[in-house]
Amino acid sequence: MSEPSFWDNSEKAQIVIDKSNQLKAQYETFNELESTLEELILMYEMILEEEDPDIFSELINNVKELKQEVEKYELAQLLSEEYDHNNAIIELHPGAGGTESQDWGSMLLRMYTRWADSKGYQIETLDYQSGDEAGIKSVTLLVKGFNAYGYLKSEKGVHRLVRISPFDSNSRRHTSFCSVDVMPELTDDVTVDIKSDDLKVDTFRASGAGGQHINKTDSAIRITHLPTGVVVSSQAQRSQIKNREQAMGMLKAKLYQIEEEKKEQEAAAIRGEQKEIGWGSQIRSYVFHPYSMIKDHRTNFEIGNTQSVMDGDLDNFIDAYLRWKMSDS
Repeated sequence: MSEPSFWDNSEKAQIVIDKSNQLKAQYETFNELESTLEELILMYEMILEEEDPDIFSELINNVKELKQEVEKYELAQLLSEEYDHNNAIIELHPGAGGTESQDWGSMLLRMYTRWADSKGYQIETLDYQSGDEAGIKSVTLLVKGFNAYGYLKSEKGVHRLVRISPFDSNSRRHTSFCSVDVMPELTDDVTVDIKSDDLKVDTFRASGAGGQHINKTDSAIRITHLPTGVVVSSQAQRSQIKNREQAMGMLKAKLYQIEEEKKEQEAAAIRGEQKEIGWGSQIRSYVFHPYSMIKDHRTNFEIGNTQSVMDGDLDNFIDAYLRWKMSDS
């Protein structure tokens, strides 16, 4: 950062500054935890000498708080893969079932938005297709913040809902599915070979928020990668050029992810493992009727307070996934 040419490329310079700040924060947090532990040890030694019940009660509360902070810090240290610290691109695609599954998609959208807000992350809607009567047909979000991808990668897969449908006049139980795809937003220093001849680019009129201007021009972009069939679209910006840049960034992330998953499948085959790697596998069930429970099928972690999870409290599931992932690798 002290080099004279540091600011020649402002975007790369900002990446270095952000990483420096993140490392400083990590270092400072460790020192704070260590100092707190030393203070609690001194407090404990005081109790042994004076046997003061008030100080003992305070010590118990402080130890509980320290334990929570240490667990948070420990969780952050589990994010050690190459792109864990990056922003995250998250896509929601309801399954077959019309209004019922589209409503389920909007419930998951609210859940992830609440979770991101609780972490202080910024959310940018890259693409939004509303449902015919309610809910969504598809949504693509960019979640900006340190470790966003590292945490949200735990959500990749199919999410299953069982409930009494509010859209069924006979109050019958329905099962709905929504696939969640999560990718890291890649920086410019990551190279993915994309040939222009392999792309089909379409423009269309944006349907999302943005005022009158965004709906009067064909500013939205849809890009199809012909060899793989991957389709991405962006309509968040008023500028067609900006939407194209965002769409290309999403395509880059998707193609990179496909290659990484191929390598993982090949490695699993060499090890003789029989496990599916892909976003099509069911990972979690949300049961609202006849009982209340949310269960992750990979880690077997489950919780009965369904409302807190739907309000964005995903940390227990994320923690269980990261620990399971570490033990599984």
